[in-house]
Amino acid sequence: MPVPKVRKSRQRTRQKKAASLKFAKPALTLCSHCGQPKKPHTVCSNCGYYRGRQVKTIKK
Repeated sequence: MPVPKVRKSRQRTRQKKAASLKFAKPALTLCSHCGQPKKPHTVCSNCGYYRGRQVKTIKK
């Protein structure tokens, strides 16, 4: 099995890994009830609605 002539340094290895591990921006959707941005498939933290019905009560 072939062996590399020059060993890769830790810095080079980690830089290569870091290029593919960048954080992606979270996807946001608008709440159908109040119009505030929220994560998809979660209860709206502003009004407490999920899929058109109220799931949790929010104290204001």
